[in-house]
Amino acid sequence: MGKGKFDQLFSGESPNPFAMRDYHFETKNRIEFIRHVLTSAGAKGIVFGNSGGKDCALVGILCKMACENTLGLIMPCGSKRNYESDKTDAESMATQFHIGTRLIDLSEAKNELVRALGGTTELTDAALGNIAPRLRMAALYAVAASENRLVAGTGNRSEKYMGYFTKWGDGACDFNPIADLTVTEVYEFLRFLGAPDFIFRKAPSAGLFDGQTDENDMGISYRRIDDFLLTGTASEQDHAIIERFHQSSEHKRTMPVVFEEIGDRR
Repeated sequence: MGKGKFDQLFSGESPNPFAMRDYHFETKNRIEFIRHVLTSAGAKGIVFGNSGGKDCALVGILCKMACENTLGLIMPCGSKRNYESDKTDAESMATQFHIGTRLIDLSEAKNELVRALGGTTELTDAALGNIAPRLRMAALYAVAASENRLVAGTGNRSEKYMGYFTKWGDGACDFNPIADLTVTEVYEFLRFLGAPDFIFRKAPSAGLFDGQTDENDMGISYRRIDDFLLTGTASEQDHAIIERFHQSSEHKRTMPVVFEEIGDRR
């Protein structure tokens, strides 16, 4: 979406006096950020994973505003909901905001990998659950490398603090235009941009298996996580959950540990 179209879309829009941020200002700044990243990299386009959820919706909309050549990959990988509500929601969002889409079915690739690993180790539930996000990221980077695109990340601040993402899976990207936003702010931003209603009715989920939701997995709501991140306040029970997740996932937020010389060891 060009600059003129952006200004026309938001001209005369009245800001929400109760919003946490000035989203007109935020939109312009993030479009500039995305364009700067693309120019610096010499990339011709963007690719992101379009799961039909809130985060990829916001990333897709912002990227399309910044770069006409934005592509969302819909990548079902084993879960029944991936082929049904997730796919339908992803396509609806993309249609509304004129974002290109492609479908890549990764279910058989996942099955083959699980079969190959079967004779080597006994996969834990966590290891099995992380296969899909890592296959999706492999697919995103294969398309990006083949078409001179950058991979846009879709993780938010709340997920990052809790470590609720897959290392070298959905946590991997070339740039992320929403990493500083809490889930609460993501929803506010989407309302400002006119996202479809189903985005707000849909329980946040990684879509790893049918019936799975983020909040059930963590045992705490995003509202309470965001209250802590934005105000520093939380009940004793909530604070214990948040800090347990944060501390156990610290390795996800740091670069790999490498050897460094420590003086003369002779």
